[in-house]
Amino acid sequence: MFDGGNPAIVINLNDGVWLRRLRALKTKIKVGIIGTGAMGKGLCYQLHKTPGFECVALCDLRIERAAECAAWMGRKHRLVSNLAEMDQAVRDGSLAVCEDGSLLARGEAVDVVIEASNAPAAGGQFALAAIQNKKHIILMNAETDLIFGPYLARLARCNGVVYSSCDGDQPGVIKRLLDEAALWGFEIVMAGNIKGFLDRYANPASIVPEADKRNLDYRQATAYTDGTKLCVEMALIANACGGRVLTAGMRGPKARHVKDVLRLFDFHALHRQGQPFVDYILGAEPDGGVFVVAHYDQPYQKAMLTYYKMGEGPFYIFYRPYHLCHIEALRCVAEAVLDGQALLQPAHGLRTNVYAYAKRDLPLGARLDGIGGYTCYGLIENGSGNENPGLPIALTNDVTLKRAISKDVKINFHDVEYKAERPDFALYFKALMESEASESLR
Repeated sequence: MFDGGNPAIVINLNDGVWLRRLRALKTKIKVGIIGTGAMGKGLCYQLHKTPGFECVALCDLRIERAAECAAWMGRKHRLVSNLAEMDQAVRDGSLAVCEDGSLLARGEAVDVVIEASNAPAAGGQFALAAIQNKKHIILMNAETDLIFGPYLARLARCNGVVYSSCDGDQPGVIKRLLDEAALWGFEIVMAGNIKGFLDRYANPASIVPEADKRNLDYRQATAYTDGTKLCVEMALIANACGGRVLTAGMRGPKARHVKDVLRLFDFHALHRQGQPFVDYILGAEPDGGVFVVAHYDQPYQKAMLTYYKMGEGPFYIFYRPYHLCHIEALRCVAEAVLDGQALLQPAHGLRTNVYAYAKRDLPLGARLDGIGGYTCYGLIENGSGNENPGLPIALTNDVTLKRAISKDVKINFHDVEYKAERPDFALYFKALMESEASESLR
């Protein structure tokens, strides 16, 4: 495992300090990436631009796509099918390319694994393999992160490695805003996202024109458009900060600009409830931004905030007009490897989850086709397990309905045929048990 840190360097949140720390490393942080779609390709590129990192292995079920990514980067690469071949390729200075994520997760040369596929079930198994082989694991696979996070985070602690959501995507960027506001003494009231467009009934056929414009996988683009991805991302934040939602799927009022948010929710009433909530606004500027609403009601500080042009208070909006995904990702990798710190974890277990709802009338015997498909979309809701019998959207791939479900009706566990021993269901039940156990200790 990587041991190139310098304990004499003082930890500082300033990016300039991080740049100096990474440039000073005697041994580069060796990273393996699982998934070389749009996000994995970007991560591979960034690993070659940020000092202190080296991409040593790429994995994709479509191995030719991983090989194309390596060639695109101008890297000498080698296709490998076992551990000996992988480790030899890295020793020879080649980028190891494979199709089995568990192989990459076991590779001796890899210090940290970034899971960037869009497959919830497979992602869970790859994360499990990485942790069991003492690798730090960074999730840019939000669905895997949500559904299995509580168990994987505990397992990582037991194995002395770090499990974390990735920086750059909305959850990581929102978490940095939350941390800053808390550091300044503010009380968090809302964590917010900005959604440009929403169509719950989008599917891989209807989305083709827009997906092609953005060079996106059709199922991935569908999950963005039907709101499932938004709900998954906000569930990650809620489970990290002990938040909740006001209604299934969140309210999502339309807005012109993020600064309008203070008139769209009754923050005085919501603040009195004593628990932060997550939600989004629709169609607002800045497109691609995220925000936090926080409370401060001390006269001196309010006067100074007015002077700083933050408004009259006591509720204040802190927003960021962008999130840069792979470009911003590597700081959290450095924090994990050098300082043993996670940016974002499900500290409150499965406080919220994202459950399946029918996209159309579904007959008895219909086979569900997972996230970004034709049969269901996901809505974030409070509660899990006995509190909420819903079927998590991340478990909806290749299960069969035991009864007919009407359009927009929630699909529950008892509505489907499934095998509890199936790897993704088994891992989810472990995460659920871990969540319930940690909740009972609070």
